Amino acid sequence: MRAGIGGIGIAAPQIGDNRRFIIVDCRESLRPCKHHGLLYMANPAIESGSGEKLGREGCLSVPDWVGMVPRAAKITVSYHDPQGIRHKITASGFEARVIQHEIDHLDGILFIDRVVSSKSLVRRLST
Repeated sequence: MRAGIGGIGIAAPQIGDNRRFIIVDCRESLRPCKHHGLLYMANPAIESGSGEKLGREGCLSVPDWVGMVPRAAKITVSYHDPQGIRHKITASGFEARVIQHEIDHLDGILFIDRVVSSKSLVRRLST
């Protein structure tokens, strides 16, 4: 997760593990935002979402590209923590985007499958 530019989330399938598990950590995001800290989320399920917001996304699985993707602006998500305890949180803004992005990986969906237009895909700038 930290190996890529601005890496703030990863899903188990990205590292060859087909379990429904994601890690999200917006604490060191290049985009400061409200967040719940480091989240280890097993079997995450989005229970509700509201508002739609267009935002730029990139991915460790598609390292050279970014694109504009519509996502719910606010979500309620339930999940199990590593101890098996069920939690429910409401996330908004960038953190909500990251959680939705990572849950998509669990369903075999990449951000490039959701871009508004192929014209919105652009090469990531090198740092």
